[in-house]
Amino acid sequence: MSEQPVRVQRRRTKGWRKPDNTVIVSRPSRFGNPFTIQQAIDAEWSNPRRAVAETYSEWLRVGTAGGWFEETYRIGRQVFDRRRVLAELHLLRGKDLACTCPLPEPGQPDHCHAAVLLRLANTAAP
Repeated sequence: MSEQPVRVQRRRTKGWRKPDNTVIVSRPSRFGNPFTIQQAIDAEWSNPRRAVAETYSEWLRVGTAGGWFEETYRIGRQVFDRRRVLAELHLLRGKDLACTCPLPEPGQPDHCHAAVLLRLANTAAP
């Protein structure tokens, strides 16, 4: 792997196409984040986007061990399954990841679940 994979902002504008070597990980995908910004706003978090990304990271890291999370979440017809995400992380290794979250300003932290997935997929043992 010569270049470090990056996060791409998915666009819904006319003519936008997913770049080569990119996997879409937005909410409708199997890698989607079940935790929403609205939930963080309702909980009065000072930085909702950060809270949602950190909650996703914790969900993947500790799962049900702390008693805070479920293994799976169902939102409508979609099922978010922690075990499946972890089992399929290898599919993201070396790939750029696309999500609809805005990209951070240069030098600022990336508060998106795709950044969490990038880190996990590219530092986990093969």
